[in-house]
Amino acid sequence: MPVPDAQPSFHLAIPVDDIGRARDFYGGVLGLAEGRSAQAWVDWNFYGHQLVTHLAPGRADAGHNHVDGHEVPVPHFGLLLSHEDFHALAGRLRAAGIGFVIEPYLRFAGEPGEQWTMFLRDPAGNALEFKSFRDSSQVFATATPPAAP
Repeated sequence: MPVPDAQPSFHLAIPVDDIGRARDFYGGVLGLAEGRSAQAWVDWNFYGHQLVTHLAPGRADAGHNHVDGHEVPVPHFGLLLSHEDFHALAGRLRAAGIGFVIEPYLRFAGEPGEQWTMFLRDPAGNALEFKSFRDSSQVFATATPPAAP
């Protein structure tokens, strides 16, 4: 049974085609701490969540969804970060020469749910999104309905 008031952590297992490259990216570039591992998988501390990279080569991208003028890769996963952590990560990714699927930018500026966002792929092609909301109460905001005529 969960502890009251405790934020649950998620567990996500994703396929990779090379464990060494996964270690270089998740451990080296993203700076995640490595947990348990075996020859065909590695546990990562993904900001307090359990991310597991499993050796499973040969999969295809599912597609894209048009959002705010960009083609967002689907599926994708990621985290909501503070502004400071978001921009520090963007700088670290640029310094490491990681290409972006969607460069860091301010999405929905001046609207409900305003957020900084960026998309990238790991070496196996898994899409990741990192976001930062100026106002964390807007994470689940709905669009403001238009005024009645």
